[in-house]
Amino acid sequence: MTSLAISIVTHAPDLTLLARVLEHLGRALRHASQRGDSTEARLVLVDNGPGRGWREPLRRVLDAAALPATVELLSGHGNVGYGAGHNLAFQTCGGEVHLILNPDVLLEEDALGAGLAFLTAHPEAGLVTPAAWGKDGQRQYLCKRYPTVLDLALRGFAPAWLRRRFQARLDRYELRAQTSDEVFWGPPIVSGCFMLCRRVALDRVDGFRPEYFLYFEDFDLSLRLGKVTRLAYAPQVRVIHMGGHAARKGLRHIGLFLRAAMIFFNRHGWRWW
Repeated sequence: MTSLAISIVTHAPDLTLLARVLEHLGRALRHASQRGDSTEARLVLVDNGPGRGWREPLRRVLDAAALPATVELLSGHGNVGYGAGHNLAFQTCGGEVHLILNPDVLLEEDALGAGLAFLTAHPEAGLVTPAAWGKDGQRQYLCKRYPTVLDLALRGFAPAWLRRRFQARLDRYELRAQTSDEVFWGPPIVSGCFMLCRRVALDRVDGFRPEYFLYFEDFDLSLRLGKVTRLAYAPQVRVIHMGGHAARKGLRHIGLFLRAAMIFFNRHGWRWW
Protein backbone atom coordinates (compact mmCIF):
# COMPACT_ATOMS: atom_id res chain seq x y z
CA MET A 1 0.00 0.00 0.00
CA THR A 2 1.32 3.42 -0.93
CA SER A 3 0.27 6.86 0.29
CA LEU A 4 -0.28 9.19 -2.64
CA ALA A 5 -0.37 12.99 -2.88
CA ILE A 6 -1.44 14.88 -6.02
CA SER A 7 -0.94 18.54 -6.83
CA ILE A 8 -2.61 20.55 -9.59
CA VAL A 9 -1.79 24.22 -10.20
CA THR A 10 -4.36 26.37 -12.00
CA HIS A 11 -4.50 29.89 -13.42
CA ALA A 12 -7.86 30.93 -14.91
CA PRO A 13 -8.61 27.32 -15.91
CA ASP A 14 -11.30 26.05 -18.23
CA LEU A 15 -13.66 24.81 -15.50
CA THR A 16 -15.40 22.34 -17.80
CA LEU A 17 -12.06 20.77 -18.70
CA LEU A 18 -10.95 20.80 -15.08
CA ALA A 19 -14.13 18.92 -14.12
CA ARG A 20 -13.22 16.26 -16.72
CA VAL A 21 -9.68 16.08 -15.37
CA LEU A 22 -11.02 15.48 -11.86
CA GLU A 23 -13.55 12.94 -13.12
CA HIS A 24 -10.75 10.94 -14.76
CA LEU A 25 -8.58 11.34 -11.66
CA GLY A 26 -11.38 9.97 -9.50
CA ARG A 27 -11.75 6.91 -11.72
CA ALA A 28 -8.01 6.32 -11.62
CA LEU A 29 -7.91 6.65 -7.82
CA ARG A 30 -10.79 4.20 -7.38
CA HIS A 31 -9.18 1.74 -9.80
CA ALA A 32 -5.86 1.95 -7.95
CA SER A 33 -7.56 1.46 -4.58
CA GLN A 34 -9.42 -1.59 -5.85
CA ARG A 35 -6.07 -3.06 -6.85
CA GLY A 36 -4.66 -2.21 -3.42
CA ASP A 37 -2.00 0.05 -4.93
CA SER A 38 -2.78 3.23 -3.03
CA THR A 39 -4.34 4.55 0.13
CA GLU A 40 -4.69 7.86 1.93
CA ALA A 41 -4.85 9.75 -1.35
CA ARG A 42 -4.72 13.54 -1.03
CA LEU A 43 -5.23 16.23 -3.67
CA VAL A 44 -3.98 19.79 -3.27
CA LEU A 45 -5.39 22.20 -5.86
CA VAL A 46 -3.32 25.40 -5.99
CA ASP A 47 -5.24 28.45 -7.23
CA ASN A 48 -2.83 30.94 -8.80
CA GLY A 49 -5.67 33.31 -9.72
CA PRO A 50 -5.96 35.71 -11.39
CA GLY A 51 -7.50 37.56 -8.45
CA ARG A 52 -9.56 36.11 -5.63
CA GLY A 53 -12.63 35.38 -7.73
CA TRP A 54 -11.58 31.87 -8.64
CA ARG A 55 -11.78 30.35 -5.17
CA GLU A 56 -15.52 29.70 -5.10
CA PRO A 57 -15.80 28.35 -8.68
CA LEU A 58 -12.87 26.01 -8.01
CA ARG A 59 -14.40 24.91 -4.73
CA ARG A 60 -17.66 24.05 -6.50
CA VAL A 61 -15.81 21.99 -9.12
CA LEU A 62 -13.90 20.15 -6.39
CA ASP A 63 -17.05 19.44 -4.39
CA ALA A 64 -18.89 18.18 -7.46
CA ALA A 65 -16.04 15.80 -8.28
CA ALA A 66 -16.52 13.89 -5.00
CA LEU A 67 -13.03 12.46 -5.21
CA PRO A 68 -12.04 9.45 -3.10
CA ALA A 69 -9.32 11.57 -1.49
CA THR A 70 -8.73 14.30 1.04
CA VAL A 71 -9.01 17.56 -0.91
CA GLU A 72 -7.44 20.92 -0.09
CA LEU A 73 -7.69 24.20 -2.02
CA LEU A 74 -4.84 26.68 -1.61
CA SER A 75 -5.85 30.18 -2.67
CA GLY A 76 -5.14 33.86 -2.07
CA HIS A 77 -1.36 33.82 -2.59
CA GLY A 78 -1.45 35.34 -6.09
CA ASN A 79 0.20 34.05 -9.23
CA VAL A 80 3.50 32.71 -7.93
CA GLY A 81 4.16 30.62 -11.04
CA TYR A 82 3.75 26.97 -11.95
CA GLY A 83 6.74 25.49 -10.11
CA ALA A 84 6.33 27.64 -7.02
CA GLY A 85 2.66 26.67 -6.91
CA HIS A 86 3.57 22.99 -6.77
CA ASN A 87 6.16 23.78 -4.11
CA LEU A 88 3.33 25.21 -1.97
CA ALA A 89 1.54 21.90 -2.33
CA PHE A 90 4.70 19.98 -1.39
CA GLN A 91 4.83 21.96 1.85
CA THR A 92 1.29 21.00 2.85
CA CYS A 93 1.29 17.29 2.16
CA GLY A 94 3.47 14.25 2.65
CA GLY A 95 2.99 10.89 1.02
CA GLU A 96 5.46 8.37 -0.30
CA VAL A 97 4.57 9.18 -3.90
CA HIS A 98 3.64 12.57 -5.36
CA LEU A 99 1.88 13.11 -8.68
CA ILE A 100 2.52 16.47 -10.37
CA LEU A 101 -0.46 16.85 -12.70
CA ASN A 102 -1.50 19.51 -15.20
CA PRO A 103 -5.11 20.76 -15.18
CA ASP A 104 -5.37 19.65 -18.82
CA VAL A 105 -4.35 15.98 -18.47
CA LEU A 106 -6.90 13.16 -18.51
CA LEU A 107 -5.75 9.94 -16.87
CA GLU A 108 -6.72 6.58 -18.26
CA GLU A 109 -8.54 4.55 -15.64
CA ASP A 110 -5.57 2.28 -14.92
CA ALA A 111 -2.88 4.99 -15.17
CA LEU A 112 -2.28 5.48 -11.45
CA GLY A 113 -2.42 1.78 -10.66
CA ALA A 114 0.09 1.04 -13.42
CA GLY A 115 2.41 3.83 -12.31
CA LEU A 116 2.34 2.82 -8.65
CA ALA A 117 2.87 -0.82 -9.58
CA PHE A 118 5.92 0.21 -11.63
CA LEU A 119 7.42 2.07 -8.68
CA THR A 120 6.78 -0.93 -6.43
CA ALA A 121 8.44 -3.30 -8.90
CA HIS A 122 11.39 -0.95 -9.51
CA PRO A 123 12.63 0.61 -6.26
CA GLU A 124 15.47 2.25 -8.20
CA ALA A 125 12.96 4.41 -10.11
CA GLY A 126 12.26 7.85 -8.69
CA LEU A 127 10.08 9.26 -11.47
CA VAL A 128 7.67 7.69 -13.97
CA THR A 129 6.57 9.49 -17.13
CA PRO A 130 3.66 8.18 -19.23
CA ALA A 131 2.73 7.48 -22.82
CA ALA A 132 0.59 10.42 -23.97
CA TRP A 133 -1.84 11.27 -26.74
CA GLY A 134 -3.26 14.64 -27.72
CA LYS A 135 -6.93 15.52 -27.99
CA ASP A 136 -6.59 14.83 -31.73
CA GLY A 137 -5.56 11.24 -31.01
CA GLN A 138 -1.96 11.81 -32.12
CA ARG A 139 0.92 10.55 -30.02
CA GLN A 140 2.74 13.12 -27.94
CA TYR A 141 6.34 12.47 -26.96
CA LEU A 142 6.99 13.70 -23.43
CA CYS A 143 10.62 12.60 -23.19
CA LYS A 144 13.39 14.74 -24.61
CA ARG A 145 17.13 14.85 -25.10
CA TYR A 146 18.99 17.87 -23.79
CA PRO A 147 17.74 20.67 -26.07
CA THR A 148 19.65 22.88 -28.43
CA VAL A 149 18.46 26.34 -29.36
CA LEU A 150 17.82 25.04 -32.87
CA ASP A 151 15.68 22.16 -31.58
CA LEU A 152 13.48 24.53 -29.58
CA ALA A 153 13.17 27.04 -32.41
CA LEU A 154 12.18 24.36 -34.91
CA ARG A 155 9.73 22.62 -32.60
CA GLY A 156 8.07 25.70 -31.20
CA PHE A 157 8.20 28.40 -33.85
CA ALA A 158 9.14 27.07 -37.31
CA PRO A 159 6.46 26.77 -40.03
CA ALA A 160 5.26 23.26 -40.87
CA TRP A 161 7.21 23.05 -44.14
CA LEU A 162 10.48 23.79 -42.34
CA ARG A 163 9.76 21.33 -39.53
CA ARG A 164 9.20 18.63 -42.13
CA ARG A 165 12.69 19.23 -43.53
CA PHE A 166 14.12 18.64 -40.05
CA GLN A 167 11.72 15.86 -39.02
CA ALA A 168 14.46 13.28 -38.44
CA ARG A 169 16.26 15.69 -36.14
CA LEU A 170 13.07 16.49 -34.21
CA ASP A 171 12.20 12.79 -33.90
CA ARG A 172 15.62 12.19 -32.38
CA TYR A 173 15.18 15.12 -29.99
CA GLU A 174 11.83 13.69 -28.86
CA LEU A 175 13.32 10.19 -28.39
CA ARG A 176 10.56 8.73 -30.55
CA ALA A 177 12.45 5.54 -31.36
CA GLN A 178 13.08 4.85 -27.67
CA THR A 179 9.65 5.70 -26.24
CA SER A 180 7.14 3.49 -27.98
CA ASP A 181 5.93 0.20 -26.48
CA GLU A 182 8.81 -0.69 -24.15
CA VAL A 183 10.06 0.75 -20.89
CA PHE A 184 12.85 3.25 -21.48
CA TRP A 185 15.25 4.13 -18.68
CA GLY A 186 17.06 7.40 -18.33
CA PRO A 187 15.33 10.01 -20.51
CA PRO A 188 17.26 13.20 -19.73
CA ILE A 189 14.14 15.39 -19.66
CA VAL A 190 10.44 14.61 -19.19
CA SER A 191 7.34 16.77 -19.35
CA GLY A 192 5.90 18.34 -16.22
CA CYS A 193 2.32 17.63 -17.29
CA PHE A 194 2.51 14.26 -15.46
CA MET A 195 5.36 13.40 -13.12
CA LEU A 196 4.80 10.48 -10.76
CA CYS A 197 7.64 10.91 -8.27
CA ARG A 198 8.91 9.37 -5.10
CA ARG A 199 8.65 12.10 -2.50
CA VAL A 200 12.10 11.34 -1.15
CA ALA A 201 13.58 12.19 -4.56
CA LEU A 202 11.67 15.49 -4.76
CA ASP A 203 12.86 16.39 -1.28
CA ARG A 204 16.48 15.67 -2.19
CA VAL A 205 16.37 18.32 -4.94
CA ASP A 206 14.10 20.75 -3.04
CA GLY A 207 11.32 20.59 -5.62
CA PHE A 208 10.98 23.10 -8.43
CA ARG A 209 13.14 26.18 -8.85
CA PRO A 210 10.61 29.03 -8.66
CA GLU A 211 12.60 31.49 -10.80
CA TYR A 212 11.28 29.84 -13.98
CA PHE A 213 7.68 31.00 -13.34
CA LEU A 214 6.39 29.17 -16.44
CA TYR A 215 8.14 26.87 -18.95
CA PHE A 216 11.42 24.94 -18.50
CA GLU A 217 10.81 24.28 -14.80
CA ASP A 218 10.19 20.63 -15.77
CA PHE A 219 13.40 20.52 -17.85
CA ASP A 220 15.36 21.83 -14.87
CA LEU A 221 13.68 19.46 -12.39
CA SER A 222 14.27 16.46 -14.68
CA LEU A 223 18.00 17.14 -14.93
CA ARG A 224 18.33 17.56 -11.16
CA LEU A 225 16.27 14.45 -10.40
CA GLY A 226 18.38 12.49 -12.86
CA LYS A 227 21.40 13.12 -10.63
CA VAL A 228 19.80 11.54 -7.55
CA THR A 229 17.48 8.85 -8.94
CA ARG A 230 16.45 7.06 -12.15
CA LEU A 231 13.79 8.39 -14.51
CA ALA A 232 11.70 5.94 -16.50
CA TYR A 233 9.21 6.06 -19.37
CA ALA A 234 6.50 3.46 -18.69
CA PRO A 235 4.14 2.96 -21.67
CA GLN A 236 1.57 1.14 -19.56
CA VAL A 237 0.85 4.48 -17.87
CA ARG A 238 -1.38 6.31 -20.36
CA VAL A 239 -2.75 9.85 -20.43
CA ILE A 240 -4.40 12.32 -22.79
CA HIS A 241 -2.74 15.75 -22.77
CA MET A 242 -5.05 18.50 -23.99
CA GLY A 243 -2.43 21.29 -23.85
CA GLY A 244 -0.70 23.21 -26.62
CA HIS A 245 2.59 24.89 -27.44
CA ALA A 246 3.73 28.28 -26.18
CA ALA A 247 3.89 29.81 -29.65
CA ARG A 248 0.18 29.18 -30.13
CA LYS A 249 -0.80 31.05 -26.97
CA GLY A 250 0.18 34.59 -27.91
CA LEU A 251 3.03 37.02 -27.42
CA ARG A 252 2.98 36.95 -23.60
CA HIS A 253 3.57 33.20 -23.55
CA ILE A 254 6.31 33.51 -26.16
CA GLY A 255 7.99 36.08 -23.91
CA LEU A 256 7.68 33.82 -20.86
CA PHE A 257 9.08 30.92 -22.89
CA LEU A 258 12.10 32.91 -24.06
CA ARG A 259 12.81 34.25 -20.57
CA ALA A 260 12.68 30.75 -19.09
CA ALA A 261 14.89 29.38 -21.87
CA MET A 262 17.55 31.99 -21.01
CA ILE A 263 17.45 30.96 -17.34
CA PHE A 264 17.69 27.28 -18.27
CA PHE A 265 20.61 27.58 -20.69
CA ASN A 266 22.51 29.99 -18.45
CA ARG A 267 22.23 27.49 -15.62
CA HIS A 268 22.77 24.21 -17.46
CA GLY A 269 24.81 25.19 -20.51
CA TRP A 270 24.12 26.53 -23.99
CA ARG A 271 23.90 24.23 -27.00
CA TRP A 272 23.10 26.01 -30.22
CA TRP A 273 22.60 23.21 -32.79
